[in-house]
Amino acid sequence: MSDFDSALSSAVSDGRLLASAKSNIEALLAGSTRPVTRAAIEELVAAGEWQELNDRFFKTLAFGTGGLRGRTIGRVVTQAEQGSGGPNGRPEHPCVGTATMNFYNVGRAVRGLVAYAKQFAGSGRKPVLVFAHDTRHFSRDFAEFCAETCAALGCDAYLFEGPRSTPQLSFSIRELRADAGVVLTASHNPPHDNGFKAYFNDGAQIVDPHASGIIAEVNAIDSEAFEPVPADQRGTVRTLGADMDARYTERLKTLLLQPKLLEGASTKIVFTNLHGTGGTINVPMLRGFGFDVSTVPEQDVQDGRFPTVESPNPENAPALRMGIDLAEETGAEIVIGTDPDADRMGVAVRDADGKMVLLTGNQIGSLMAWYRLKTCFDLGWLSHANRSRAVLVKTFVTTELQRSIADGFGVGIVDTLTGFKYIAGKLRKYEEAIPADKKGDYRSLTEEQTRALRLEYSRFFVFGGEESYGYLGNDAVRDKDANGATLMFAEVAAYAKSVGKSLPALLDEIYQEYGYYLEIGKSLVMEGADGAAKIQALATSYAQNPPSEVDGSAVAKVRDFASQDIYDQEGDLIPKEKMLFIDLEDGRSFAVRPSGTEPKIKFYLFGHADAGSDLAAAKSAVRSGLDSLWNWIEADAKARG
Repeated sequence: MSDFDSALSSAVSDGRLLASAKSNIEALLAGSTRPVTRAAIEELVAAGEWQELNDRFFKTLAFGTGGLRGRTIGRVVTQAEQGSGGPNGRPEHPCVGTATMNFYNVGRAVRGLVAYAKQFAGSGRKPVLVFAHDTRHFSRDFAEFCAETCAALGCDAYLFEGPRSTPQLSFSIRELRADAGVVLTASHNPPHDNGFKAYFNDGAQIVDPHASGIIAEVNAIDSEAFEPVPADQRGTVRTLGADMDARYTERLKTLLLQPKLLEGASTKIVFTNLHGTGGTINVPMLRGFGFDVSTVPEQDVQDGRFPTVESPNPENAPALRMGIDLAEETGAEIVIGTDPDADRMGVAVRDADGKMVLLTGNQIGSLMAWYRLKTCFDLGWLSHANRSRAVLVKTFVTTELQRSIADGFGVGIVDTLTGFKYIAGKLRKYEEAIPADKKGDYRSLTEEQTRALRLEYSRFFVFGGEESYGYLGNDAVRDKDANGATLMFAEVAAYAKSVGKSLPALLDEIYQEYGYYLEIGKSLVMEGADGAAKIQALATSYAQNPPSEVDGSAVAKVRDFASQDIYDQEGDLIPKEKMLFIDLEDGRSFAVRPSGTEPKIKFYLFGHADAGSDLAAAKSAVRSGLDSLWNWIEADAKARG
C-alpha cells in the first residue's frame, strides 16, 4: 500500500475522512485524465486538510432536474489548482472534487445530455444544442468546453460570443428550434460557485420524463475519456451575437401593453447589472424607449468576483446600495438591479416623500400582476366573456395577495412548486392544448396571434412569478426573465407617474382594495458535508413530528408535499417535494423547504389582515405577528437539533 493510500485509510479509521469521501477520491483518480486532479488531492492529503477533502468528496455532484451547481473554487485552493492563475484573480484550474464544479463533472453532464438528445432526435439529423454563460469564474471555459464536446460527439452547437442571460438562452432554444441548451451559471450564488443549468427543446429547464432519461445517461459516465465520432460526422460550433440579441429584444418589446405611456417626460432610471449580463439587453432597450438611464460604472464591469457587493443578489438591500446612492445624486425615480445571469430583478423606488424604498419580490410581482390584469381589461383583450381563460401562475410560497387580485378580476390563478420549470410546465400545457391545425408553427406567431389562440382554445397566461424576484410576462421565454421584468416594471412606473402617484402609494391602494399581505423569508445556512446532513435531518424532523401548536396558535392544517397527494387548481397532481406548509388557526402560516441550489433550509412566513380604514395599524399588527412567529420557529429549529 502506498503512503498516499495508507494516509487515506488511516484518516477514515480515525474519523477524519468520510468513507464516502475516500471512495469518491479513488473513483475520481481512476476516471480523471487531468494531471491537476492527483496533484491537488495529494497536496490536500499531505497538508491534512481532511475537512476540505470531505466537503469536496462527500458525494458525487448529482445531475438533477436543474442540472449541476457547486463550488468551482475551494475554501482551500491548492498550488496545483492555482497554477499560473486566471482572469480576475481566479485559479488556473477549477476545484478538484466529485462534489464540485469542474471539467470532470461538466463533461459528464454535457455528454449525458448529448447522448439523450441523440436518442430523442432519432436518426437522420444532428441534434442542435445552444450554450450560454454568465460572468462567473470558469463560465466561459466551461461553455466553450461544452460546445466543443458537443461537436466532437456529432451534434451542432451554438455558442454566444460573450456573457448572455439565462432567459435569452431559453428564448434562443425556442427561436432556433434546438433540441436542448445549457447556461453555465450559479445565478446569484457567491463568487466561488458555478453551475450547469440544462434546458430541453421547449426552452424550459428539464423535467420528467426527460430529466430521468438524461440523469441515467449522466450517471452511466465515470470517466473523462471518450471517443469522438469520425471527423466527417462531427458537428459545427456557430457563434451567436448581435442578431440573436436583436431578435430577443424585439420579442421583449411586445411586453409593453401601453407604449404611449412612455411618450413625453421620460422616467429617470438607475440600472445595475451587478457585474453580470443584464446590461447587454436592458440598457439599450430602455434607452431606445426613451427612458433616461444611468448605470453604476463600477458595477458595469463584468467580473465574476462581484467585487463591489457582498452578494450579487438584487433581493439583498446592500446589493442595490451603489445604485441608490447614484439615484440620490441624479434624482432618478427608480433603481433596478439584475443578478449575474439576469433572471432575477430587484428594485428601489421613491415614495411620496421622495425617500428611496426597497420593494420585496412579492410586492414587485403583485404590482405587475395587478397592472397587467387591469390593462388587459382596459384594452379589451379581456372581458367578462373570456376572463375565465386568463390565468396568473405563481408558486405556493409566493404571496396570496396575487390570489386576491386574480379573484378580484375574476381570472384564474394556479400554484406550482418552487422553481420556474413548473411555471414553464404550465405554459407547455397551455400551448399543447391548442389544436395543431390552428397553431401551425406556434413559435413564429406574434404575441397578438398567440394570445388570440390561447383565449379561444386554451388559457391566456397574463403573468407569472416567484417571491424570489423572478417574473415572466409572456410565453416566448420559458424561464424567469429579468430583462422582460425590467421593461414591465418600467411601464408600471410610467403608469404610476401618469396618474400622479408614487409606486408605494399605488401599492397601498392595492392593499386597501385587496387586503394587506406580508411575507418574510428566512434561512438557516449549513455548509459542507456536515451542513447537508443537518439540513436533511431538520427537514425530516418537521415531516415526522410537525408541531401541533405554534407561537400560541393551534395548527389548523399541515400540508406535506413529500408524502401527501396534493392537486393544483387545474386538477394536476403536484410532484412530490420536500416542503411542508403549516397553517395556523389565527391566519398566519409558514413553509419550510430545503434549498435545491444553496446550503440552506428556507422558511417562508405569511400573514395578512383586512386593511380597513387604518392600513398603518394593519401593517404593524401583521409585522408584529410574523416577527413573533419567526422567534418561535428559530427556537423550535434549535431544539430539533
